Amino acid sequence: MIQLPRRTALLGATAFAAPLIAPLAAPRIARAEIVLRVGDQRGNQRAVMDAAGVLRDVPYRIAWTEFPAAAPLIEALNAEAIEAGEVGDGPFTFGFAAGVQMKVIASRRSTQQGLALLVRGDSPAHTLADLKGKRVATGRGSIGHLLVLLALRRAGLPDDAIQWAFMLPADARTALIAGSVDAWSTWEPYTSQLEVVDGARQILNGEGLTPGQGFQIASQAAIASKRDALADFITRMTVARRWANGHVDAYATSWAKMMGFPVAVPQHWFARTREDVTVIDDRSIHDEQTVIDVYAAAGLLRNRVEAKDAFDPSFNSAVVRGEKQT
Repeated sequence: MIQLPRRTALLGATAFAAPLIAPLAAPRIARAEIVLRVGDQRGNQRAVMDAAGVLRDVPYRIAWTEFPAAAPLIEALNAEAIEAGEVGDGPFTFGFAAGVQMKVIASRRSTQQGLALLVRGDSPAHTLADLKGKRVATGRGSIGHLLVLLALRRAGLPDDAIQWAFMLPADARTALIAGSVDAWSTWEPYTSQLEVVDGARQILNGEGLTPGQGFQIASQAAIASKRDALADFITRMTVARRWANGHVDAYATSWAKMMGFPVAVPQHWFARTREDVTVIDDRSIHDEQTVIDVYAAAGLLRNRVEAKDAFDPSFNSAVVRGEKQT
């Protein structure tokens, strides 16, 4: 089980404050009064909003904190070091079941070729069955963890058919390249980095296997005290994601510059990926319940939770406003 103590140790985190621009009339918030503290993963939100031109003239400030994965982001939210962020359905489920006081305030839907189980280019493994008894790296409770669990079930294999090696992305990449693990189940941009830079190849990916859902989350305290800023942020993110789907090269250039990657990595990633911010609906809740049930069946959840209790659909109108701007 992941542990979520109320502490402020942020793994690999850096803070960054930036202004925004509203695609609609901005909420009446005095700029000096509101700072929205947002956790990001490998620039996924900040880079797309910057590239889409929505990071100007907002009447509040955003303080960004960078994380290598969702688990430390959720830990930081639990410690009240941040108030909002973007995470996958797997790590959200772990955190919510562990009692983190957070809610989903918007859903995300994306294609799943970039969520993949990869091996080195010279690996003899070509199927999941070839990895039986082998060491597979991923993050505990991550969407990579979820992918392997679902793939094992589809193949009729038990959860212990492989040897789990739980580690953060930087350690997992090093271990795969060195040959100390046989495969790594991970997500973007790590998947494209492995394929483009390291010559890795996919054994399988999440298309047709995982729900393809991620979440914009916020602490319950922020929902109560910074509702207007959160709603405005969601609207801007909705606009930015739609812009990115039609401007792959511009987004890739911006992301590569911000994150210090070769531009070929995000070009590879964005060319096969479409992502949209979506309203919370019955499908959102159903798909999250599926994830909860998978983790519960694997004996990984501390407490039994219901998907319906994890969502706050009162921000749906913010998504709709963003959709109308594009």
